[in-house]
Formats: sequence, structure tokens, C-alpha cells
Amino acid sequence: MKLPTKTIVLLTVGAIGVACGSNGAGDSGGSSQSGPGTGSATTSGGRGEGGAGDGGAGEGGLPGFGGDLGPGGPGSGGSTGEGGACATQTAEADLEPVYLAFAFDVSGSMGMGDDPWHDKSLKWDPVVAATKQFFSDPLSEGLNASLRFFPSEGDTDTKCDADTYTTPEVTMTPLPSPAFAAAIDAVTPETESDWRGGTPTLFVMQGTISYVEAQREATPGKYAIVLVTDGYPQGCGSRYNKISLVADEASSALSNNIPTYVIGVANPPIEGAPETVEDMDEVAVAGGTDHAYLIDTGNPAATSAAFKAAIDAIRGAAVSCTVDIPPAPDGRSFDAQKVRVTYTSGDGAPTALAYDQECAAANAWRYDSPENPSQIVLCDSTCATIQADPRAALGVDFTCEDVIMIPQ
Repeated sequence: MKLPTKTIVLLTVGAIGVACGSNGAGDSGGSSQSGPGTGSATTSGGRGEGGAGDGGAGEGGLPGFGGDLGPGGPGSGGSTGEGGACATQTAEADLEPVYLAFAFDVSGSMGMGDDPWHDKSLKWDPVVAATKQFFSDPLSEGLNASLRFFPSEGDTDTKCDADTYTTPEVTMTPLPSPAFAAAIDAVTPETESDWRGGTPTLFVMQGTISYVEAQREATPGKYAIVLVTDGYPQGCGSRYNKISLVADEASSALSNNIPTYVIGVANPPIEGAPETVEDMDEVAVAGGTDHAYLIDTGNPAATSAAFKAAIDAIRGAAVSCTVDIPPAPDGRSFDAQKVRVTYTSGDGAPTALAYDQECAAANAWRYDSPENPSQIVLCDSTCATIQADPRAALGVDFTCEDVIMIPQ
């Protein structure tokens, strides 16, 4: 199941002969008559006989299922003499590729055990299990992801430097991939003293944004940041590492079309455990993703399930709802008014989508630019439907007649 690279089946109807639906050819089981000449163009039981145009022998009609082209006879009928028809061709296109840059908290509060609420079995283990599943899940096929852990190893100057985080441990990689589980296993502490101190969230955000910007320059697509953390920024001097500054970075990234998703891993409900994720909504809202996904801990199975649900929601929301219009086949000029779009749900039920450049109608789509279109863009409600249906498919018909009207 390909989520972000939903295959778009482009049903392309090309004109064969002079005009679509002209006399002189029939479909299997149908009948199409020429003028009063001696030739006819009928198909019945799979055999067609060609009609004739003025002064010449016509070509055969299109064969019916299982039939052959029949010979044309002379005459002076009213058809084109060429057996015109519309033939369906298929092509494939993908939605805009999606790239997710993960910044993943490996600080001691995720499982060091120095406090009862820093219990590895309640936080790190269930979160890591769900994370590994996402990266190896066939449902993630078509997505690309990178993974950067924070804080880094090294001294404070290293941990609190954005340049430290511009190169992830796993660079942008097509999913599913075993590279992520291997990287997580490699960074998982074996003893309490192996856990890393501090939560330099501001600096990992800055470094990740720089990485994403460089990647997008080299490989265009839809990019987003996924921040996974169990607490507020700590260390590096609170003046330079606080939640409001992280939100500012998320807002700056959003202005450059890079949204930020946030998954906050709460402390378990143990007496004395501080609240550490409530304000993470501030980063998510600034990053254009409405709210943070806050995960309760205390029950490992429930934590893993909730984390999986959050990351699945992010996977769906990240799916692009834009598709490039491919070149029209057979060398024909593209006609923006001869396009029909349909959505087929995972259970096989097709729905015709309405063209609405203002996106006021339900189940609608629009062009990126009606004057000079290069992309089909699904309107927000339609996009949400597609994102929620991993097996959804779009059909784009290039027709012989105008099927939409573009206001001039």
C-alpha cells in the first residue's frame, strides 16, 4: 500500500482519425452507419466493416472484442472515410513525493531511571517499538525519511551548536528500510550512565531545518519536520533554549513551506512527576500542524498504540494532494477543459470530483493556475479524504469534448 505515492491512473482518451465519434467505426456490439454509399461500418459479434468516404475506400471500423478489421467498400457516404473513434490509453503519475525529517529525543528522561518517571520500560521501549514499526512498515512505502538524534554526544559546546545537527544519523532514505531500527539500536543506552544529558531542542530544530532546506534544493518535493520529545528544552542556557524560540523556528520553517509535526511523550502518572509536554502545542501551531500529539505513558502497550496512531496520522497528513499534469499523449495539445477527475476509495467505490477553482464545492479539485495549468490540486476536503484512505486512487480522464468550463 503506497500512501504518499498514490498511483494516479490517467485514462487518456486520444482522437483517432479526424474526430471523436465520427461515422465510420463502431464499438463491439454497437452500430455506426456511413452515408448512402455501398460500404457500411457495423460491428456485431466482434466484426466491423469499414464505411467509405467520398471518392475513396474507407478503412475498417474498430474491431469488436475478439474480431478483426473488415474490408471497406466504395461509395460516397457522409463519414470521414477514416473510421474516426476515441481510444483509451493509460499512463501513470505520482503525487508529489514526501520527505519527513525526524528529530528524536534520546535524553536521559526517556529512560535513565534516575527518577521513577524516567522508567525505560514505560517511555523509551514502547515509543521505540512503535517508531521502528513505522520505519519498517510496508504502509510507509513511498515516503522518505531521515533520523537525527538529540542531544548529540560530546561536550556542551557540541550539543548546543546547530551545525552538529545538520547531518542526520540516517540520511533521507526511502521507506520501508531497516536502517532506522539499526540506528535506534545503536543509540539505545546499555547502562544508566550511557544516557545523554540535556534537551537542546532549539539547536536540533535549527540544524534540521538547514538539512531539509539543502535536501529540498537538491531533490524537490514536500518536506516536513517531525519532532519527537518528552520534555521542554533544557540545558544550553535557558536564554537560548526555550519553547518560544523553538516555536519561532517552526514558524520560520513554515513560511518556507516546511511544516513541523510534534509528538510529545508525557511522563507516567507517578506521584511527583512533572508536566513536561503541555506547551508543545505552541511549537505545532507555529509549525502549521494545529496541535501536538501528546502520548500518555504508564501502560506500555497503550503508549505504543497511541504513538503508532499519532505517527500514522502524521503519515496521512503529510501526503501531498498535488499531481503534475502529464503531457497529453499522441502529440495532442493539452486542453484544460477536457479533463475529468475521479476518486476511487480503497473499497472500490468511484466518486466523480467536481472542478471548482474556488474550492467551494464538496468533492472538488482545481488547477494550480487556470490560465496556464501544470498541476491538479485536490481541494482541502477532498485532500483530507484521500489522506485518510491509504488505498485511494485517482483517475484523470483526458476527454474528447469539453467537460468543465474555466471562466475567462
